[in-house]
Amino acid sequence: MTEKIIEQKLVKAVKELGGIAPKFVSPGFDGMPDRLILLPGCRIAFVEVKAPGKKPRPLQLARHKLLQGLGFKVYVLDSVAGIEKILSDMGGDAK
Repeated sequence: MTEKIIEQKLVKAVKELGGIAPKFVSPGFDGMPDRLILLPGCRIAFVEVKAPGKKPRPLQLARHKLLQGLGFKVYVLDSVAGIEKILSDMGGDAK
């Protein structure tokens, strides 16, 4: 399973819940998570997508900590099974 396939399945699952999962690009501010998850009901989270078994780099972890300090949920996703867990934690009913 590649990172790209996991990311595609995440986008599809979010769309099935009526949300969107745009690619998050932040020029000049490296290390930000890959996707912004926006679900109905003002539910927002950031997702860092990784290939199975891969871990975030130190700069990515620092950005996660910054976002979490601002009150946002940040997830690291490295498997298709993790999609359901993330969406369930966000209050969605993952399909």
